[in-house]
Amino acid sequence: MEYLQVVFSFEALLTIAIGTIAGVAIGGMPGLTATMAVGLLVPFTYTMDPTMGLMLLGGIYCGAMYGGSIPAILLNTPGTPAAVATAIEGYPMSKQGRGALALKVSVTASFMGGSFSVLILLLFAPFLARQALAFGPAETFLLALMGLAGIISIADENSSLIKALIAGLIGMIIAVIGTDDMSGSLRYTMGMIELIDGIDFMPALIGLFSMIQMLELAGMKTHEIDTSLIDKQHKKEPMPKGIFKHMALGSGTGTLIGILPGEGATIAAFISYNFSKRISKVKELFGKGNPEGIAAAEAGNNGCVGGSLVPTLTLGIPGNSVAAALMGAFIIQGMIPGPELFTEYADRTYPFIISMFVANGVFLIVGLTFAPYLARIALIPPAIMVPVVSAFAVLGSYALNNAVFDIYMMIGFALGGLVLKKLGFSLEALILGLILGPIAEGGFTQGMIIGHGSPMIFFESSIAKVMWVIIFILLIPPLYSYLKSKRT
Repeated sequence: MEYLQVVFSFEALLTIAIGTIAGVAIGGMPGLTATMAVGLLVPFTYTMDPTMGLMLLGGIYCGAMYGGSIPAILLNTPGTPAAVATAIEGYPMSKQGRGALALKVSVTASFMGGSFSVLILLLFAPFLARQALAFGPAETFLLALMGLAGIISIADENSSLIKALIAGLIGMIIAVIGTDDMSGSLRYTMGMIELIDGIDFMPALIGLFSMIQMLELAGMKTHEIDTSLIDKQHKKEPMPKGIFKHMALGSGTGTLIGILPGEGATIAAFISYNFSKRISKVKELFGKGNPEGIAAAEAGNNGCVGGSLVPTLTLGIPGNSVAAALMGAFIIQGMIPGPELFTEYADRTYPFIISMFVANGVFLIVGLTFAPYLARIALIPPAIMVPVVSAFAVLGSYALNNAVFDIYMMIGFALGGLVLKKLGFSLEALILGLILGPIAEGGFTQGMIIGHGSPMIFFESSIAKVMWVIIFILLIPPLYSYLKSKRT
């Protein structure tokens, strides 16, 4: 009760609200990630009360994870990498004039996933952290493989399975450019020092989604959107029947993946999306604007919020890059991650965890209140939208490393991606290969070293065996359907 009084004081509520709304705004801007927001604002918490400073950062984390879905749905421009899966279903819904409903599903799923993961963090953090230690490089490789299985789910009538696989392979090939983490040798840098650290996926993401969309809109006088539906605003349209089971699926999946050290919300979103498609009764609607995909993906990536803090607070092992920045804030305040956070510093740690429930509530209220008005962004004439969004795309690409080279990289991905899209290749599969390729490579290389060159290490643990079963469950049905359609 004492901790609840701290969280529900006026000063704390105002701090959480400011942090959450700022996080939503930052997450909604392509290129400005939650990691960047938390990292930049950590110094501002030096002079604040430690508890208030941590609440501010926690609010930013929660808000930014949800905020990335807003431009993904309305503009096909994911604000964060984790929102790519949301864009696959959200933007088609926006084009159908159902943007308000898509935003409502997104914010509800984000709230459900975030709240569930924080509840798990509050109740079971020490126990789950010990279990996460059993997760090694071999299991990391299999988790990335599970995420890459989503390439088959992305394939539809407009993007054949073969072309989706080729696009994913292209993404993985691009991902190996740079320095090999194991040997330190340079790969395919062509003598350019800018490529030594590899290709950042944010300029690629902005180019493949934002700029391509703007290039296509530049040739239109008006949007091809059903304005009559937007005028109705879908205020009275209820949540689709059965949507909450997809939210629950994403919440559990995202929380579990978030607990694993080093894994991210992008994997969680795509695996949740893939699971949702497997259990859906309307699989044929995926890729054409199915709210079930939004529900699973958003619950999945927000489920990583609380999950990623489990190993961070209990073991000092960051669950992802945002959790690493938050861990830095704890250490600066003299709070070393470990059991002491829940004993000696309980008066700071527990209010911080409880405040994240409030943060989820804040963005739920903001999202439900403004969804009908945000949906009207889709009606802005291309003559206005194209230059404004393009300017933000350039700014987001530059802000990542303060490098003009990233702007050229973004433009290159936009032009190359436009060609691939016109040829029928899946850009979502390409970006999935680009993001998950390095994770799969790192897990595979480390696993082979630990196993002394024997691939049996990927089959030894009970966790690995279960993961292989899940991978086959994900792969066999779509492959069977593909072969059956070819035979027909």
